[in-house]
Amino acid sequence: MAYGHSATFAQPFAEVLGSVREALAGQGFGIVSEVDIAATLRNKIGVEIEPQVILGACNPTFANRALAAEPGIGLLLPCNVVVRATGTSTVVEMVDPGILVELTENQELESIADEVGLRLAAAMEALRAAG
Repeated sequence: MAYGHSATFAQPFAEVLGSVREALAGQGFGIVSEVDIAATLRNKIGVEIEPQVILGACNPTFANRALAAEPGIGLLLPCNVVVRATGTSTVVEMVDPGILVELTENQELESIADEVGLRLAAAMEALRAAG
């Protein structure tokens, strides 16, 4: 995946979703938004898909720094983390914050994206270690 990082886990969706929340919190991220894609599609257009949730993860310190460097960066915040069931496993996908630098072409964001990327990678590593 060119715009993020992905890992697959044998644990059930609900268990992995809880572990993702904990791993993100351990790296200073709060969940500021949550979209239950499966419920939305079921309720809006009657389509059934496997469980899938998009978590909007935000570290306020990094968000503030990013907004100071690029006031319009709010269009690309928060960092999206997807947890989705795939048959007998659960996939976790985390956005690569380096995409922010590429999209904006603002080099002031590079150090922020690097730091956020390290924290997201640490959260993913914590998930792998627990899984």
